[in-house]
Amino acid sequence: MMKDYLIVNRDVLPDYFIKVLKARLLLESSQCRSVSDAVKKVGISRSTYYKYKDTVFSPSQEFGRKFTLSMSLSDTPGILSKILNILRSYETSIITIHQDIPINHAAIVIVTLDGTHMSGTIDSLIEEIKEIPGVYKISLVAME
Repeated sequence: MMKDYLIVNRDVLPDYFIKVLKARLLLESSQCRSVSDAVKKVGISRSTYYKYKDTVFSPSQEFGRKFTLSMSLSDTPGILSKILNILRSYETSIITIHQDIPINHAAIVIVTLDGTHMSGTIDSLIEEIKEIPGVYKISLVAME
């Protein structure tokens, strides 16, 4: 997953990437109540915002320390326990965990982790979780 990301100087990027970040910050800080207000304020279209909002990030000083994984899991006893054991073995701390009600024998689980003291990489963690039978899908949703 991490191999899919680049660190690029913002000076070489089109200005709409920076405007997407500014619009998202306006929304997250409640300075704007709607996407329409935020994009109008920064000068981009709604379609540009929606196209890039989940793919453009600004690193913080703690970059890579907190991250969110989304998983689609079989509704089979013990799968989540196996995942939690892997998270423990990588020395991550769970910040939040949310599990939806299983539908069609699969449940969505979203976990936000603190990887400050993490042993190993996010990529290796994801690969190890993928190997568990019953893990249908796993993806890195966000990283700070």
